[in-house]
Amino acid sequence: AKEYIEKADTIVYDRLADSRLLAWARPEAELIYVGKASSQHTMRQEDINRLLVEKCQAGQTVVRLKGGDPFVFGRGGEEALELVASNLPFEVVPGITSAISVPAYAGIPVTHRAVATSFAVITGHEDPTKGESNMRWDKLSTGVDTLVFLMGVENLPHITARLIENGRPAHTPAAVIRWGTKPEQEVLVTTVGAAAADVAAAGIKAPAIFIVGDVVTLREKLA
Repeated sequence: AKEYIEKADTIVYDRLADSRLLAWARPEAELIYVGKASSQHTMRQEDINRLLVEKCQAGQTVVRLKGGDPFVFGRGGEEALELVASNLPFEVVPGITSAISVPAYAGIPVTHRAVATSFAVITGHEDPTKGESNMRWDKLSTGVDTLVFLMGVENLPHITARLIENGRPAHTPAAVIRWGTKPEQEVLVTTVGAAAADVAAAGIKAPAIFIVGDVVTLREKLA
């Protein structure tokens, strides 16, 4: 990834990509910020897709810089398919998704042989244009030991209510981690039943992830 950044003519980067990575760019490289926060998009996804195609068609070496892994709720698949449709060659350099790295850094392993033998990564914010949810709460709530919700802080009241309605006990340990792995990281340990109120009281905003499961208790020894 460092080598590609050093060679790039254009770097299209996101809000959660560490800004220090841009220090590797050539002085003459074009840097284009397309970051997104909740309900605040610098550029629409369709326009980002078009931008990547146009820059590549112009013969430029383009780096699309994202935080985490581009194919885990990062819209990377959508962007890659646009390049495929335009017969443009590309390479994917995978990253480490925040769904695993952020809990680990906070002392919460998403699996543990004695505690959790499965985990799921779930979007906390489905595509609003779909019309209806694809979330199978009846299977998800009790069928997986550890649940990691990305982009779900604003929807916590809905998420926790659906989990409890579908059999996840309200006393299940949970945690919210904001700005994981950063100097300003915040960790709030709570329960499924209390999470929404605790987050509101603490004033925790995005970017943050929500973790549900008994693995949260391991933080007492591992943090």
